[in-house]
Formats: sequence, C-alpha cells, structure tokens
Amino acid sequence: MASVFLYHVVGDLTVGKPEMVEFYETETIETAIRVIGESTECGIPIWKRKTHGIIENAEMKQQRFVGILSSLDIVAFLARTENQKDQDRAMKTPVSDAVVPNHSLLRLVDPATRLIDALEMMKQGVRRLLIRKSVVWKGMSKRFSVLYNGKWLKNVDTSVGSSNNLNVNANQPSSSSTSTCHDKFCCLSREDVIRFLIGCLGALAPLPLSSISTLGVINPNYSSIDALTPAIDITRKLPDDPTAVAVVENMHDNQYRIIGEISASKLWKCNYLAAAWALANLSAGQFVMGTEDNMASRIVPDLSTNANGGENDRANAGGEKRVRKFSSRSIGFKPSSPALRISRSMYRGRSAPLTCKVTSSLAAVMAQMLSHKASHVWVTEDENDEILVGVVGYADILAAVTKQPRSFIRVNRSFETLGNSIQI
Repeated sequence: MASVFLYHVVGDLTVGKPEMVEFYETETIETAIRVIGESTECGIPIWKRKTHGIIENAEMKQQRFVGILSSLDIVAFLARTENQKDQDRAMKTPVSDAVVPNHSLLRLVDPATRLIDALEMMKQGVRRLLIRKSVVWKGMSKRFSVLYNGKWLKNVDTSVGSSNNLNVNANQPSSSSTSTCHDKFCCLSREDVIRFLIGCLGALAPLPLSSISTLGVINPNYSSIDALTPAIDITRKLPDDPTAVAVVENMHDNQYRIIGEISASKLWKCNYLAAAWALANLSAGQFVMGTEDNMASRIVPDLSTNANGGENDRANAGGEKRVRKFSSRSIGFKPSSPALRISRSMYRGRSAPLTCKVTSSLAAVMAQMLSHKASHVWVTEDENDEILVGVVGYADILAAVTKQPRSFIRVNRSFETLGNSIQI
C-alpha cells in the first residue's frame, strides 16, 4: 500500500476548505436550486435544525444529518405529475420531500484521522467527511504525530516516550467528541480526495499508468435506460452511486451503444423546470439529444432563457411563462444535431457523455473526472468507442488505489468478460 495513505491525515486535505453552512430540510426547493448552483458539487448535505441552547456532541450532530440532495433528485421531484400541474407550489415545497434520507453518506471525523481510514469509510459508501475547523490544527501528519493502539494522537510531546503519558493522552476525549455552538466545520468530499491523489501520482506508482481494465476498476453494474423508453422511467429507482443513468441503444448480442446520460452532474446548472418537463414528457433519447427541429408539436413553458441565471431568474427555475418548442438548450445541453440515431462522435456539447476506453490509464480517468467536474466516466470498448461496457466512479478508484498489487486482474483488450448493465 502506498505510504502516502499512512503518512497523511484528513486534516492535511482541509487546508483552504471553506466553512460548511448547514442547509436545513425546511428550506424550499427553489432555495436549494440556487445553493446547488453556487456550490462546488452537484449535491448538498441536508440537515435537521439544531435544538436551540443544546450543546451537541458528535453523535448528536451526526443524527441531525438527513442525506445529500442532488440536482437529479430535484429534477425527478419536479417531474412528478402533481408538481407539473402546480410548479409554483412545487418550488415552495420543503426539500425534505425531495431528499432521500441516508444517514450513512456523511461521517464526522477528527482532523487526525488517518487518510487510509478515511478511504476505507468512503469505500463503504461515505461521500462526505465532516471535519472541525475550529480546533487548533497545524496540518500534522504521521511524521509529526504518534500512533497508539491503532489511533492517531495529536498535541502529544513526542520527546516523552513513557507508556504512562501515552495512556493519559489516549484517554482524553477526541476533539470530535464534543462541540459548541461556535464550532466551524468543513466538508471533505471524494472529489477532494481524488484531487489530492492526482498530486501524489509518483507515490502511487505504478498504479496511475496501469489501465483501468488491468486494475479491475471498471464496474459493469451500471444503470441504463433505452433511448426509446420514456425518460420518466428513471425516477422509479434513481441510481445511487454514481447518480447517473446511461441512455443507450440496443445493438446486437447484448451490446449497447451509449448516446448520452441523465445524471446529477449533467443537470447541475440546468434549467430545472424545463428539465423536469422534458423528463416527464420525452423519451430518454429525446431528453439527451434534443429534437427541436422535429418537434414542432412539442411545447414547453419558457421558464428561463438566461443560462447564467440571476436574482430575478428564480435560479434557472421560473419566470414569465411563454410557449416554445422544446430544445435541449432549454435544459442546458447543447447538442449540434437533432437526429436520434446518429454516431456519438457526430455531436458535441454538454449532452455528450464523458467516456474513456478500457485501455485508458487510471491517471487519465482521474484527470477526466476532475477537469469535467464529473463523478464518473463511462467506459467503452477499445475497438469501438460507442459500445458501453461499464462505468468508473469515485468508489471504484478509491478501491483500486488501496488494493494490494497481487489482487490486480488481467483481462483481454475487448473486455468480453464484463457482465451486462442493470436495465431500468
């Protein structure tokens, strides 16, 4: 295992991280749209309000966490039949009606938690680490700290080597055990960890230059939907991790051609009401490709034409309603061709899915994800860059970089051993 995971603690990764401001479950969908648009990721943690006057400990704060609300959750919520009939009411609905409760997605940890332990948490499904900023933290890592009984101790005088002193410090409460109303926290995401790993490629050698197929990173159990299927069908069971659905065409011999995706990252800064209308009324292929020229009969309220949004724009979610033809541009996508059955290489823009090949290196895939602010990359065959074979997400990368070298696998270049996708 790379020494970088043993020599660093999570506090080393929090330098420059902004203070987290809690977003409460009583806030409206309209407010959540604005906050997500201003955030650095396509989802925000949702919290229950803290009881006034109560000094909470770490366990109490953890219990107040509800879940992570993504842009896909909001679009799926607004696409419901009752919300399509009364969009103004839907925009004023509390986010508690849209967020999927999942307390395991966030974990409150001490700044001195080893990086390897943090990676293990994230491999098990934790997406955000909540770390206190108000404690005196000097970026201490293993070389400046003491490991005792499997726990990292900080503020220990390393010149004193007696076991009695170690026991005294070990019995002191962790800085995460109690908190006051003046505590400040920051969130460490999986994207932050990947960004840190990009800066440590030399310490991870030879992993970064190995292909994702050799490392066994490719996950064949992705969510997908046929291009001719109504897009609203994805709301029956929204994908968990990554929060993305591949829009595919069934070719032959159980092979699928990817033409687009419906995901939280694609919908991050979209026009939410227009996207919800499209999700409720169009097929999956029409949703991702845009069919303005062939859909004169299709109309959608012109809820916002300002892609950048503004204070009077209702955060890309409202405004004066005018009838117009549907275009993926009204959602935020910008394809260049209205045709559905075309080669994926013939169109460009934000509707194009982010893909790599089975022979792509791990470093290249990590760089793709960071540069495109994406939580995943779709993987295609080496010989045919349209045939989908799997997906690589944050969890897959974290599993690969912490895997023992002897457990790497060898596969052929066509990656024929991969299984089929999970169909919606």
